[in-house]
Amino acid sequence: MTTKYDLIVVGGGILGTFHAYHALKKNLKVVLLEKNSLPQGATVRNFGQVVPSGMDPKWQNFGRESLAIYNELQAQTNLTIRKNGSVYIASNEEELQLINELYDINKTNSYESVLLSKSECISRFDGLRSDYCKGGLFFPQELSVDPAEMIVKLHSLLQEKLGLKIFYNTTVVETYEDDNKCTVITADGTELNASKIIICGGHEFKTLYPNVFNESDLEVSKLQMLQTKPQGIYSLQGNILTGLSIRRYESFEECPSFEKIKSLEDPNSFEKKFGVHILFKQALDGSIILGDSHEYADAKDSDNLGYDLNMEIDEFMINEAKKIIDLPTYEIQRRWFGVYSQCKTKDIFEHDPSPNIHIITGIGGKGMTGSGGFSKFNIDKIYA
Repeated sequence: MTTKYDLIVVGGGILGTFHAYHALKKNLKVVLLEKNSLPQGATVRNFGQVVPSGMDPKWQNFGRESLAIYNELQAQTNLTIRKNGSVYIASNEEELQLINELYDINKTNSYESVLLSKSECISRFDGLRSDYCKGGLFFPQELSVDPAEMIVKLHSLLQEKLGLKIFYNTTVVETYEDDNKCTVITADGTELNASKIIICGGHEFKTLYPNVFNESDLEVSKLQMLQTKPQGIYSLQGNILTGLSIRRYESFEECPSFEKIKSLEDPNSFEKKFGVHILFKQALDGSIILGDSHEYADAKDSDNLGYDLNMEIDEFMINEAKKIIDLPTYEIQRRWFGVYSQCKTKDIFEHDPSPNIHIITGIGGKGMTGSGGFSKFNIDKIYA
């Protein structure tokens, strides 16, 4: 039996799922194909921080749209979404200057943020060290999610409420378009047909259109992360971003002092070599997720990043984290790495092998925050 769909989405991560969601909202018949039993890529290996505050103006707008979408979905079922805000903690006068400048920019952009004094930060965030913190910038609208649980619940919601069809354990080995009919061939020989195909394959570059990816400016980033054991009665609310984040995130590049402050940094430091900045987020079990680092390779050379964990990076991140927050325990229960793809010269990778087959990947570290709003924009564009 051959079923004809309006849209086939290849890839069940957050970017593919939100493309499916916004197509379903247009009353289209949509099927989602995921190669694993559940999503295994960057969608489930990240902090679960929805932080438009860290993005450039274009993506901050997509991120703010995503906040509204997440809140709308959370109202329908528990997707682990918590509106507990994000805070950037400045560790010196330079970083304090940057958060003050970003606060002024936020007022112009009508994005709510609140400057916090040193004492306000220390009273609000238990264990925050007074010898580290000089002040903070708080974004009350921002969200935390537990991503591995969230994506599963989101799939279930879209199946139950909007009629999304999902095939797990389904690897797509070929797509083509002939006479305005798009076809997907799976590894077991199944053929599915649709009016359009959207491919959101994350960092999977070897199966579909490998030559397109190998000749592109796509690169992959490998990120190391850690999770402590549960912290008992200790509570750390929201997404905690620190001085190295202030020096790394795109939103701060809008600040007048950013270039001067960056020019004074040591390009040969350990944190620069491995792209380390320190983030904290408490998971639902009370544990704290810590990270992260960034190592890069071109798409065609992604295997060079390897499968091992660099213990020197982990030890550096733990030692830096201890300088920022005194947790009840820094005993680690889990370590892992995630891999995401991004473009060197663009903010996302888009390529159309044929008029109705669309490849969309390379969203980089913006996926959890930006996918909801960007996918809405992109589905509107594709179906204009």
